[in-house]
Amino acid sequence: MLPSKKALLLLCLLPGLRTTLQSSDVVLGSTTSTRDTGLLDSLLPIFEARTGYHIKLIAVGTGQSLTMGRRGDADVVLVHAPEAERVLVDSGYFVRRRLVMHNEFLIVGPTSDPAGLRGIPDAAAALLRLAERRALFVSRGDNSGTEIRERMLWQKAGRAQPHGEPWYIESGQGMGPTLQMASEKRAYTLTDIGTYLVWKSKVELVPLVQGDPELYNVYHVLEPNPRNAPRINVAGGRAFADFMVDTATQRLIGEFGRTRFGQALFVPDAGKTDRW
Repeated sequence: MLPSKKALLLLCLLPGLRTTLQSSDVVLGSTTSTRDTGLLDSLLPIFEARTGYHIKLIAVGTGQSLTMGRRGDADVVLVHAPEAERVLVDSGYFVRRRLVMHNEFLIVGPTSDPAGLRGIPDAAAALLRLAERRALFVSRGDNSGTEIRERMLWQKAGRAQPHGEPWYIESGQGMGPTLQMASEKRAYTLTDIGTYLVWKSKVELVPLVQGDPELYNVYHVLEPNPRNAPRINVAGGRAFADFMVDTATQRLIGEFGRTRFGQALFVPDAGKTDRW
């Protein structure tokens, strides 16, 4: 027989049991690319079966995920904005930051390539050409790791991010919808390669700029500092972070996407020297 609502309420009010009930849930703040590629769909059931924890995934831009962790609204975060991450770690908002994996960013656009970006080796120079030719560009516009990288490229190009200019469109959405918008508008955009490969058959966009070291896209798992966020599930967050760098999980990450796309969507990095 299922317990009554009153009985459940009573259980939640008992301090000893309340902690146990809450501790089974782990709130994970993560970038949309880990969700949109299907990576977390493949990994989370394994984590839950192995540990007994239940993950509540909130997939938003990296900026929002880091804010959630800093405020204690997430028990652990999986993100890809190394410069922003280091600032928060140095400020004491996170107690541990571990290298998980990497892939790369691409600048993609219509096959006709009206701005003539194809073959340009420097991503910042490519963005500058877009600005000079006022070619349509769709930005995430959501303070995601992708937009943070785009912002850095504009700075490298010696130009302010062109908010408000008619050729510069801000989607305010995740990577998948942003790719779709760019395709519909025959525009360019910056994307991680994993999400692009998942969406490749649904959009009319091709890779035009890649291979620049500035397009290296690295992911870390961070554990919030319980001193700043006393309500977080410390043990659950630590268990997920440990899982992501575990040898078996790293092997799964390295294999993910090979069957469907003929290449892995991410390169496992746990245990390697972290330059980021």
